[in-house]
Amino acid sequence: MPSIIVLDTLSPDGLALLDAAAEVGITYEITTGLSGESLRETLARHDGAICRSGVKITAESLAGNHRLKAIVRAGVGTDNIDKESATRQGIVVMNTPAGNTVSTAEHAFALLLGLSRNIATADASLRDHRWDRNKLMGVQLAGKTIGIVGLGRIGLAVAKRARAFDMRVIGFDPFLSPDRAAELGVELFDSVRGMLPQVDYLTVHTPLTADTQHLIGMNELPLLKPGVRLVNCARGGIYDEKALFVGLTSGVIAGVALDVFEKEPCTESPLFGLPGVLVTPHLGASTEEAQSQVAVEGVGLLVDFLSTGAIRHSVNSSAIDSVALEGVRGFLDLAWRLGLLLSQLDDGPPRSCSIAYRGEIAARNTRLVTAAFAAGLLESAIEDVNVVNAEMLLRDRGIELTEQSRSDPGAFSSVVAVDLVVGDRVHRAAGTLFGHSMPRLVQLEGHRLEAYLDGVLLVFTHQDVPGIIGRVGTAFGALGVNIAQMTVGRSTPGGDAIGVLNLDQEPSKSAVEGVLACPGIHSASVVKLPAAGKLPYWLATADAASRSARTALHPVGK
Repeated sequence: MPSIIVLDTLSPDGLALLDAAAEVGITYEITTGLSGESLRETLARHDGAICRSGVKITAESLAGNHRLKAIVRAGVGTDNIDKESATRQGIVVMNTPAGNTVSTAEHAFALLLGLSRNIATADASLRDHRWDRNKLMGVQLAGKTIGIVGLGRIGLAVAKRARAFDMRVIGFDPFLSPDRAAELGVELFDSVRGMLPQVDYLTVHTPLTADTQHLIGMNELPLLKPGVRLVNCARGGIYDEKALFVGLTSGVIAGVALDVFEKEPCTESPLFGLPGVLVTPHLGASTEEAQSQVAVEGVGLLVDFLSTGAIRHSVNSSAIDSVALEGVRGFLDLAWRLGLLLSQLDDGPPRSCSIAYRGEIAARNTRLVTAAFAAGLLESAIEDVNVVNAEMLLRDRGIELTEQSRSDPGAFSSVVAVDLVVGDRVHRAAGTLFGHSMPRLVQLEGHRLEAYLDGVLLVFTHQDVPGIIGRVGTAFGALGVNIAQMTVGRSTPGGDAIGVLNLDQEPSKSAVEGVLACPGIHSASVVKLPAAGKLPYWLATADAASRSARTALHPVGK
């Protein structure tokens, strides 16, 4: 009989569904506040687990677990779950992406209003028997400009509410097309830094990644419009809290409202003693409605999985038939890496992308390969993207995705070629497989070449004249950057050309500037790809997860 462990406090509506699951032979128990060895032992006794953000399911928590098949996060963020370890053990991880949307957007707007009208300060003052009406002058929202970083479900919900308050809405999202933004009433910017001088209010709704960590830091303070107010209901660490302190004490920033912090729980901070600061203890999703919705949805996901093997809202795997997977496994890796490559060649938001399959690959399951490309393209900008949800997320942002196939072979037995349209620019990359599992780049920006699709790459465009390669090598050599491999492609002798270097380490900013200073070099971009053989966690053991789903009705020892 399958059993479920409830690791965090769950809404009564969710518990009622668990009670009803007894009719299909599923039992459950509730044990909260677990960690360390007690958590590991508890997880090992159950087939499914459901949690919120309170428990941390680490690699150690899952060590030696041969029974657990699925973990559901009743909420959106899954950073409290070690997804890579779960995937390696064939454990499906699912979340409830829609349940918190309205509540989190409303809380962000509540903080924004609270900052504008000094609500918390006024309340404390009056409770202290002081009538400080003249000291608590506020500002109205109408006519002000709000900048939104991250225009997914929550960001767009905030934008909708801001328009209702007659605010001008501008935003940045690397994967929202200009046409889609216009439909939604959002003025799209090419970068966060570009819109900072214009915003009266800034709110962020992105995952915490290497690109978004300290998105607002010391270097951004001079770009901020004096008197700006900042809100964060997304992830602690997107704003540098030290920079916020400097901005507030220097008068650049008029107000900061935080629902999340770099380290949680947070009960001590230099920010807490400053005027213009409004803080709440991670309450974005803490409404009766949101907790009911995520609990009901989460329990439904887990019960369906354990009773039928159905997988929905997976963030680490998909229900891919193992036979179909084996036929395209190498091409999934290739397409994923092409997506990662193209996402780093242009900072602008894509308008459309098309994928062309030629040769033997055209007769296989190309929809999976297309989804893998979309997952790579979105990986740095969207949390928990995989082959299950990537195409939907791409199309949600108004980015057209098309594919075409032709079975006749070209120069290689199989080729995957992608055109990515960004503004008025078109970027093209094509790749193939050497053997069954060695992805290679065979065309870039219209030039034929051959390069490894792994590690650190420097992609540079240049004039096809003598001495270019030597100058680049000299520039890197002087700064201790070793070149592992070099390839150059050109269309016509003496015309434009492109070079790809595989480097042993990521070059410094000064090293790249040294290359750009070389005569004949037009542009240079650093591209960071996974090491050779390193698969995305949703692919690394996808067939193990598939086996787990197929055996969901047959727990170990039953």
